[in-house]
Amino acid sequence: MLTFIGLGLYDERSITVEGRRALREADRAYAEFYTSKLLGATVEELESAHDVSIEVRDRAGVEQEPEEMLAAAENENVAFLTAGDTMISTTHVDLRLRAHDRGIETRVIHGVTAQTAASSLTGLQNYRFGKATTLPFPYAHGADGLPASVTETIDANRANGHHTVVYLDIKAERDEYMTADIGAELLAEVYPDLVGVVVARAGSPDPLVAAGTMTELAERSFGDPLHLLVVPGECHLLEADTLVELADADRDALDIV
Repeated sequence: MLTFIGLGLYDERSITVEGRRALREADRAYAEFYTSKLLGATVEELESAHDVSIEVRDRAGVEQEPEEMLAAAENENVAFLTAGDTMISTTHVDLRLRAHDRGIETRVIHGVTAQTAASSLTGLQNYRFGKATTLPFPYAHGADGLPASVTETIDANRANGHHTVVYLDIKAERDEYMTADIGAELLAEVYPDLVGVVVARAGSPDPLVAAGTMTELAERSFGDPLHLLVVPGECHLLEADTLVELADADRDALDIV
């Protein structure tokens, strides 16, 4: 069997009880941390906490050269680990389908995701979110200004009254994580007066939620990563109350319906 296990958002304790049991029962464990990582725990700390040995694979080792993992899963119980949830944003559906093509049984044990944490911490209702987008480092997309994928997503969601999660670029292999002030600075080029909400270190003991215009957020520091930004759309009264109370939002700047 090949079991996909989401490790959650922050450290070795963020995994679910079900995930912990499956990991400890596995004959082999592989992990990838090139799409995201647990900033509150090293691989060694994960191994110690769960009494396992973990082989970390790079992108090529997962996407182009998965043969070793698949061959092992034909005869053993193999765990494949990622931060967050293995099938949300950090998607490994292709690997799961490859396993099925070889007659290997698969299972998914979910972990907490950044998007659900953002909804919970901001008080913005999950069903009122539209399509999410990712804001890349300028060098990563090789063009001037914001990518159309970002502006079109934000604009379409706002036109429909929906909230937008803006994931901030991660280059885990380079230990480089876009912070919310840099993300806000990039967004302020097009949306200087647009209200954004920073969510920092979701899942950690000290998460932070802070609201302001993109221009204002660009001038602030939000501490250690991981960070993301939320652009509120139309806010229900309760959502607005929560943003004012928990994120110090300016009520007059919110679109309340």
